Amino acid sequence: MTQTAVPYIFMRGGTSRGPYFNRAHLPSDRETLAKVLIATIGSGHPLNIDGIGGGNAVTTKVAMLSKSEDDWADVDYFFAQVSVEDQIVDFKPTCGNILSGVASAALEMGLVGAQNGETEVRIHAVNTGAQVVARVQTPDGLVSYEGDAAIDGVPGTAAPVALNFMKVAGSSTGAFLPTGNLTDTFDGIDVTCMDVAMPMALAKASDFGLTGYETREELDANLAFFKQMEAVRLKAGKAMGMGDCTQSVTPKFGLLAKAKEGGTIATRYFMPWTTHPTMAVTGSQCIASCALTPGTVADGLLERPSCGPVTVTLEHPMGLMDVLIDFEMKDGAFHHTSAGLVRTCRKLASGEVFIPRSIWDGATS
Repeated sequence: MTQTAVPYIFMRGGTSRGPYFNRAHLPSDRETLAKVLIATIGSGHPLNIDGIGGGNAVTTKVAMLSKSEDDWADVDYFFAQVSVEDQIVDFKPTCGNILSGVASAALEMGLVGAQNGETEVRIHAVNTGAQVVARVQTPDGLVSYEGDAAIDGVPGTAAPVALNFMKVAGSSTGAFLPTGNLTDTFDGIDVTCMDVAMPMALAKASDFGLTGYETREELDANLAFFKQMEAVRLKAGKAMGMGDCTQSVTPKFGLLAKAKEGGTIATRYFMPWTTHPTMAVTGSQCIASCALTPGTVADGLLERPSCGPVTVTLEHPMGLMDVLIDFEMKDGAFHHTSAGLVRTCRKLASGEVFIPRSIWDGATS
């Protein structure tokens, strides 16, 4: 056989999709692993024509699962963001949308045993160290994908996946405010650098001459904005202690504006070189936390509650996302406790993906 066969499950997780692998079926060294994932996705072509990617950053994501080495968790979730065209694999971030399918995929793979009715799976996000409790529907001990839960950005309804994110403040950089400031200024733009589930740089849309209500297509066509935003993002990344982020998707970038569709605040999220069609699960927690924190760039854009838990409704290009944030104010400062939200997932296919043996011969060590 001239190719190496690798078992996988193809799943939609939230508003993203991609292959979910058992980590034991992949090469252990990072360099070979990156080459395998590039070949799997077909990175290097705008349509990913020679792989199973979908030609968009939300469809070139990979989940790798294993029994957890963490005493708290059941499953280790290792994430990779594969670029569409540049043949780059970023192992730094995690992805909350893909995480929406981790518990179900772990049950399908037999990494965790299912209970009758509902199964709780404790997930350790390897990339960031975050701890997440997922609850999935398992009638008769089988994963159910049919239900009445709906999320904007996905047609129809499906079984709910309840996610509760624990200890996510400072999970990537070690600090809720990595620069030590509620706001910083880069290239004349006021920015809040915050790390809650995902390190982000956040700014008011108006400071870029935007409304914050632009469509994804309008933003992606605004090359001058992306050039300006990227310069700010890179300076923010250095100030956050993340070094040169030129080839890293973190920190992510977000824009804020006053709500106009009945939500708490209007948002646009960047991946970072294209506009997210909806909203990232991890990014939603950071944006919601920024909205609730006095002294950030969100000042003046909403009325803040004085204590948690509170539901923050984020307006994104395709609708709304609710994020439940539990927090407390101590001496006038915001202290994040946990974040929860409901997503859905669906198993789309399973089988084997084939990798040229010249890239990897199947040896895992």
